[in-house]
Amino acid sequence: MEQIVQQIEAYKQEISAFEPKNADELEQYRIKFLGTKGIVKAIFGEMKQVPNERKKEFGQILNAFKQLAEERYETFAHLKDAAASGTNDIDYTLPAEPHRLGTRHPISIVRNKIIRIFERLGFTIAEGPEIEDDWHNFTALNLPENHPARDMTDTFYINQNPDWLLRTHTSSVQVRAMENSKMPIRIICPGRVYRNETISARAHCFFHQVEGLYIAENVSFADLKQTLYHFVKEMFGENSEVRFRPSYFPFTEPSAEMDVTCFICGGKGCSVCKHTGWVEILGCGMVHPEVLRNCGIDPEKYTGFAFGMGIERITMLKYQIKDLRLFSENDQRFLKQFETAL
Repeated sequence: MEQIVQQIEAYKQEISAFEPKNADELEQYRIKFLGTKGIVKAIFGEMKQVPNERKKEFGQILNAFKQLAEERYETFAHLKDAAASGTNDIDYTLPAEPHRLGTRHPISIVRNKIIRIFERLGFTIAEGPEIEDDWHNFTALNLPENHPARDMTDTFYINQNPDWLLRTHTSSVQVRAMENSKMPIRIICPGRVYRNETISARAHCFFHQVEGLYIAENVSFADLKQTLYHFVKEMFGENSEVRFRPSYFPFTEPSAEMDVTCFICGGKGCSVCKHTGWVEILGCGMVHPEVLRNCGIDPEKYTGFAFGMGIERITMLKYQIKDLRLFSENDQRFLKQFETAL
């Protein structure tokens, strides 16, 4: 114990002689004597070696030593405060720098607008899985086994299993709705779809669709046309020109494709419209009676129409974008253009 007391006396002399010139020297003192691994704490740890009959005496010596070290530090605490105030060059009266807000992706902007248009017509949103089985993606939609859409060049199958695949359209959601919903059915089905295609300015291996379905009694092709006319006017403006062309889809009969004037070239012809002046934006038609039967709906009582469009195609026309690949490259220079888009 006497040896420790001698060390304490030596430290007291050092503390009494301590005259710091700046905040750095004061901080070094604090670390040496008062830090978590400092001298004061180390000496307090020697208490366990002191005999019980002398612990009270030694405790008084330690407390006096600690008090001396702390008082010496507080004597020069003004050096630390002065250093802090001298380096603080922040002008708190200046306005704060604004946080830059993000923006929605152009695909999301157009998707939401499409949804709002059809919601005002009474359509509700329906969603389904992106990994789909053969029945909902193909068979229920009246696609025979040898249909080209089943070929591996068009479809991504899961582990080479032809019974499971990445859905090639959101028509599979329509099938699930027809199987499980009560009449009438009036839905739109937005979502991501996948096809094994070569990536180019006009095609990608994944893209987004919005498909619509309306089934009730006495639904006609005229209802389909008026619904789509309304959509085009709301999306592209009152002066938009539209044309329907006969087409073929295994799940609709009769079937048609709808074109609008190419807004990129103004109808003069460009690479996007294949120099025709028209761009096909969706396919449509009356739901095939066999599809209704496959889903447990009586085609003698109910009829309906269906349509489907690619959101990327609509977005390209809406904002006059010439390359579909821009949507998935996440280039900030491209995305920042849509900060003010609604």
